[in-house]
Amino acid sequence: MPIERKIREYLHKEAESMECPPAISKRIEQSYSQYFQRKRSEINMKKRLMSGLVATAILIPTAAFAAPNLIEMLTRTSMTVEQVQVDEVGKATLEKLYNAFPETKLFEIINASKVQGVQTSIILQEKGGIGKKISLHTNSITGAIEHVNQENWEPKEKPLTALTDQEIKSKVDYLIDKMFGNIEEYEFAMEQMENPDQKTFMLNYAKKGSKTPFYQVFVQENTISVSLIGGETTPSNIKVEGFFSTNGKPDYTADSFLNDEKLFSLLKISPTELKQELAKGKSVVEIAASKNVSKQQVIDVIAKTQAEGQIQGENNDDVSSSEQMIKAVEPKVLQVIEHKTETPW
Repeated sequence: MPIERKIREYLHKEAESMECPPAISKRIEQSYSQYFQRKRSEINMKKRLMSGLVATAILIPTAAFAAPNLIEMLTRTSMTVEQVQVDEVGKATLEKLYNAFPETKLFEIINASKVQGVQTSIILQEKGGIGKKISLHTNSITGAIEHVNQENWEPKEKPLTALTDQEIKSKVDYLIDKMFGNIEEYEFAMEQMENPDQKTFMLNYAKKGSKTPFYQVFVQENTISVSLIGGETTPSNIKVEGFFSTNGKPDYTADSFLNDEKLFSLLKISPTELKQELAKGKSVVEIAASKNVSKQQVIDVIAKTQAEGQIQGENNDDVSSSEQMIKAVEPKVLQVIEHKTETPW
C-alpha cells in the first residue's frame, strides 16, 4: 500500500478524536490537495516517500494545533550532542543556523533525533532552559531544512500576535530570508484563522504566477512556524559575488564553485571570510592547509556538489553518471582552488 494512502487512513482514524477549527481544516485540506496532486506524478519511490511525509507536515502544522506526529510511524532514533556534531546532515544544519543567527552558537542542543534516510531534527535553546528556542527539521536525502519553528524571540509582554500585520510579515520575512533565501520574487498572502482559542495567522509565499505556496507559515502567540513546501533553495547568506578580482574588478569566474555551503562547513569559514582571505593573495588550497584540510578533501566536496547539481537538473539518479561527472569536473575544481586573485586564468 502506498505510504500516502497509509498516512491518509491514519489521519482519518486520528481525526475522530481531534477537534480542529473548521477554517484550519479547510486551509490544510487545500494545501494537501495541491501538493499531493503534484507529487502523484513522480514515480521514484524515494520521492514518493518524502512527498507523503511532507504532505503530513502540511496537514499538521505544529504552530496551528497539536496532533500525532506521523513521522513517528517510522523508527526515530535519539541523538546525543556529540552525534549531531559528527553527523553530516546535523553538522550542515547547524552550520546553516549559525551562519543565519550567530547568537545561536551559544544555545544548547536540548533535543535531537533522526529517522534514518528521512529526517534529522534538532532543537536548540538559550542556556538555562528558558528564553529563545529554535527547532530545525532537515531532509536527510536532500539536506534541505524543510521546517523551522522559532519560539520566544519576542518579549512576552508583546507577543507576535499583538503586532500589526506589517510587523508580523517583517518578522516572518526576516526568518525566511535568513534560513532559506531571498523572498523578493515571491507573492505574499496573509489571513487570520478562525480560531476562537488562540489568535493564529497563516501566511503563504508563492512564486509569481504559481497557485501553490512555496513557504507556508503559521504565527501563533510567540511562535513562527515555517514549512518549505516548494523545494530546496540556497540561503541568501551564503551567496558572495566576486571571490577573486582581475585588474581591480570583481571576477565572477569561480563563484559557482566556491558558493558551496559544504565547502564553508569543511573549512569552518563563512563565505565573507573566505573572500577576505582570497583577497590577501591566498589560494583556497593554502587556506585549507592552514586549517589542516587537504587539497583532495576540498576537491571532493566541490566536485560532488557540482555533479549533484548537474544530475538534479537532468533528473538523473544513475550512480555511475554521478561518479563520471565528479571525475570530469575535478580538473576545473583544481584550477579554481589553486587560483590566486589578480592572476590570469
